[in-house]
Amino acid sequence: MSYPRLAAVLGSIVVLALIAAPVAAAGQSVVQAASPLAQQSTPEGTTPASTPVEFVVGLQPSNQAGAEALAQAVSTPGSPSYRRFLTPAQWEKSYSPKASSVTAVEKWLSEQKITVEGVSPDRLSISASASAATIEHVFGTSLRQYRRHGRSLRLASTALTVPSSVAGLISGISGVDQRLATPDHVREHKRGKEEIPQPEGFRNAPPCSGYYGEKTDTADPEFGDGYPADLPYAPCGYTPPQLQSAYGLTAPIGDGVTGAGVRVAVVDAYASPTLLADAQEYANRNQPGQPLGSGQFSEILAPKFNQIESCEANEWYGEQTLDIEAVHATAPGANILYVGAKNCGTGLYKSVQQVVDGHLADVITDSWSEDGGDLFEAPGARRSFDNVLLMAVGTGIGVQFSSGDEGDEYINFGVNVGDYPTTNPFVTAVGGTSLKVGAGGERTGELGWSTSKSVLCTAELAAEKECPKGKVGSYIPKAPGEYLYGSGGMTSYVYGEPVYQEGVVPPALAERNSAQTRTRNRVLPDISMDADPTTGMLVGETQTFPEGVHYDQYRIGGTSLSSPLFAGVMALADQAAGGPLGFVNPLLYKLARDDSSVYFDVVPQPLQALVRSDFVDGVDAEEGLETSVRTLEYEGREQYCKPNGKCTSQKVTLFTAPGYDDMTGIGTPADGLIAALAKG
Repeated sequence: MSYPRLAAVLGSIVVLALIAAPVAAAGQSVVQAASPLAQQSTPEGTTPASTPVEFVVGLQPSNQAGAEALAQAVSTPGSPSYRRFLTPAQWEKSYSPKASSVTAVEKWLSEQKITVEGVSPDRLSISASASAATIEHVFGTSLRQYRRHGRSLRLASTALTVPSSVAGLISGISGVDQRLATPDHVREHKRGKEEIPQPEGFRNAPPCSGYYGEKTDTADPEFGDGYPADLPYAPCGYTPPQLQSAYGLTAPIGDGVTGAGVRVAVVDAYASPTLLADAQEYANRNQPGQPLGSGQFSEILAPKFNQIESCEANEWYGEQTLDIEAVHATAPGANILYVGAKNCGTGLYKSVQQVVDGHLADVITDSWSEDGGDLFEAPGARRSFDNVLLMAVGTGIGVQFSSGDEGDEYINFGVNVGDYPTTNPFVTAVGGTSLKVGAGGERTGELGWSTSKSVLCTAELAAEKECPKGKVGSYIPKAPGEYLYGSGGMTSYVYGEPVYQEGVVPPALAERNSAQTRTRNRVLPDISMDADPTTGMLVGETQTFPEGVHYDQYRIGGTSLSSPLFAGVMALADQAAGGPLGFVNPLLYKLARDDSSVYFDVVPQPLQALVRSDFVDGVDAEEGLETSVRTLEYEGREQYCKPNGKCTSQKVTLFTAPGYDDMTGIGTPADGLIAALAKG
């Protein structure tokens, strides 16, 4: 059997009546349907005609079927071609668009008064720019502004069309619809408008625990509803030795399997000026004997950053810091390449493509995604990047994406849908858990990450009108609280079930969307590691505090943590295997069938929760403390509210279960995983 033909799957499915069949004028052909995201956003008006638009024209590979067959052959254990990867030049010679196709599309763009900025080395895309008015004229559409999650978003109101003479050469267009990917980390505190260079400060508030269960809250009222009395306080943030120990990495690292010689690329937007210094200080404080040498770190930064305000640029500083420190936490000997994209849209995708084109890494970790992008991203925009991922597989690069922090995305869209690029079958989707690390560094338990929150109403908060005076001493809302966040997972609407998931993923999950898709589909995540912000990792970052700008440490989480942690695991496996394993999903699922003991199976647990103490202002007790209860593996209801204020609710749809589940995938790393991956 072969992998599903991505082009066929992407172009054929109409979901929930959200995508209308596009119509083109005579002599024109549709190259990209309109995104249905407009129906989920608040209209703000038309895009000003002079607005500059940077976009990418994706080109059709010369041999799509051959590239997909190669991807299966080099990544499937037991195949004669397993791990016999091509060089970028070899892949481009066999599968990239022909030079004549590039020339024809470049010529057409230039004739339309569109500026051609450049062609990617793999010839899969042409970067271009033009005014909004030119875009509307050339592609036969109109551009409108919408508000989504507090941000202004540009979308084409109708399908994009081009002359039929060049339509067959184009796979899709990205950037006309403004992509705004968000980092998948969770760091809770009040923030105002900020400017580069350094973000507003945040500190852990006491009490918190050095390990899971060290300290217990015996002073506050019981949470109730069947949850245990005297709940434990949240950990202050796990350190690298704790994470290495809990996930069975201490022994391999002690034996010299540290990721040495393996290249891990971290792709994010923008660049913190203190990124390396912070990571080195963090390692010096928290990883005895495992410093981050300057020779282990390098970076490639965009010549110029843009979209600073719309992307909330320094929100990305904490993301970068987390990613670098988390990779080093699980692979202290790996070489880390930081790639800072020019923005949080098309720039991120081009940065991944840059790493793939130049074969600059063996593993790429991406802690960002487009919420609901499996359904709401325009199909053509997905196709362009799907082909980059196809090249990554063929040339031996493993690409990981965090699975997201909004669970099934119902709270954002009122529809259960996965994020993109996470749902692409050539991505390793890394989900999240709530990890328990004991006093000796042992894993004492692990649950699926799904969290609700209830705040203890105090006289102090009541005085600030944060809760009613009559509710002092009560939790608001009452147990089990209100859904807050959790590991992303779901069944794709657009990608068919990959072969490697057959026999591991339960049919009920693969067939969840079959009423619309008429087939089994890709399910995510693939594997998980710690992500819950309440059981998260301690990180160190230079931030802006009331007393000045300086380095400090705090706990952080999200699947932005689990993805770089797993990238470090893969670096260890690559070193142990004597070379890159590349796209590892077929091997991961093979092990799930043949030797599941190398995974920790995350299964349902009795009701559990943690108590968190947070500074109201994020940095000190001047404005008081907020005490909250955060449940673990929440299974209650979640709510979606439309822009008009009308709300609906449902029970969360992601759960843990024995074997594969759509919250944690096949499980989390256990003793023996590195050796099993290396053996293949």
